[in-house]
Amino acid sequence: MPTTNEIHLANQSRIDELHRCQPAQTALLVIDMQRGFLDPGAALEVPEGRRIIPNIRRLTDVCRQKYVPVLFTQFVYSTSVPCLRGDPFGIEHLPADEGGPTGFGRASRNCLIGPGADDGPNSADVVAELGRLADELVVGGHTYDKFYGTPLDLALRSQGVQYLLITGVVTDVCVNATLMSAASRNYRVTAVTDGVATLWPELQQACFAIWKRKFARLRTTDEVVKELNAL
Repeated sequence: MPTTNEIHLANQSRIDELHRCQPAQTALLVIDMQRGFLDPGAALEVPEGRRIIPNIRRLTDVCRQKYVPVLFTQFVYSTSVPCLRGDPFGIEHLPADEGGPTGFGRASRNCLIGPGADDGPNSADVVAELGRLADELVVGGHTYDKFYGTPLDLALRSQGVQYLLITGVVTDVCVNATLMSAASRNYRVTAVTDGVATLWPELQQACFAIWKRKFARLRTTDEVVKELNAL
């Protein structure tokens, strides 16, 4: 009688086999690598997010060489879409009072779009270090799940994508919500473990433990690059 651990290992081998990147069916999704999360001084700054920029840039460069689509997402907040991601779960995204204090726990215009949007460290723009090309899609989403209410699923399916490499911030929020949504839509997801970041290392490890059991394959940047170069 096999043990639970033996069953899990056998299942993991099958997961790994079925999630290997395939030519003309793979895409790279870069989630919310924005100034509002990565710039020093941003109200929702994630310093660890800056550390993963070289890994994600390496992946984008290889994907472009291999004609693997690269897609970016942005978390955005608008006063015309007054959802719970502003009040109460994202106070920092709300418009700031003129001259009033800003920062974590305060209205700060973080990733705000439209009137009053910030062109400084709280900007919703994707960071320049990733070198986004003009023809690479940027999907703006008002919720943590970047499939919900956006053309992301259509953009992927219309290119025949079935295998999805996922990177970005924040691991336990927008990355987690989008990864779960992708898996529910039957994409074969690979989470790049050194290509995601959060403020809480214990939550990152918890996400990895949950994902690898039921939702995604886990791989490092080196492992994914090796696989892409074999396409």
